[in-house]
Amino acid sequence: REQARLRAGVVEEDTEEWQKDASFPGLERVGGVDLSYIKGDDTSACASLVVLSYPALQVLYEDCRMVAVNAPYVAGFLAFREVPFLAEAVQRLQQEEPKLKPQVLLVDGNGLLHPRGFGVACHLGVLTDLPCIGVAKNLLQVDGLIRDELHREQIRSLQKEGDAFPLTGTSGRVLGMVLRSNSNSSKPLYVSVGHRVCLETAVRLVRSCCRYRIPEPIRQ
Repeated sequence: REQARLRAGVVEEDTEEWQKDASFPGLERVGGVDLSYIKGDDTSACASLVVLSYPALQVLYEDCRMVAVNAPYVAGFLAFREVPFLAEAVQRLQQEEPKLKPQVLLVDGNGLLHPRGFGVACHLGVLTDLPCIGVAKNLLQVDGLIRDELHREQIRSLQKEGDAFPLTGTSGRVLGMVLRSNSNSSKPLYVSVGHRVCLETAVRLVRSCCRYRIPEPIRQ
């Protein structure tokens, strides 16, 4: 019920001035968040928030701290386990360094590409009211999307950096884009809308933040 209530708050289109132009004039700070676990221990994790300058992608702010994760892992409800720590990091930044508040967050995880259309990037976006983009390394198999030979063939067709194709579920809904983010890596990224950004803008921004396969705010 809580997930459905929050889901109603998701905005799936651009809401910011800087999003209106392909070169993102006025965008100066891009954040990245991730929760990483210690191998073999699913209760100790490191919650990280990094803010980079844009377009130079220089680190302006870092907040990494160990946290004790208490909520159990339940498929489709990962956000209830992880988002509180990421939202706390955003809150700390707003209190300590308000001038460095990011104008958009890249989230290591999915947004609308989720069984109920409300992944970690949507959840964090609604709670912080920041534009958020989901950037996942693997395909979440929902709405008929599967990693079959056809999917692998489509990935092989992404010949150069910036090539992409839409992820259309059996419902007919486009849930995200598969993006080849770097010419040196044939492994793609799965980009999806989190909050207050449209898919086209999300893909363009993620691509512009990639020096390697993983976009710099998340990689850092």
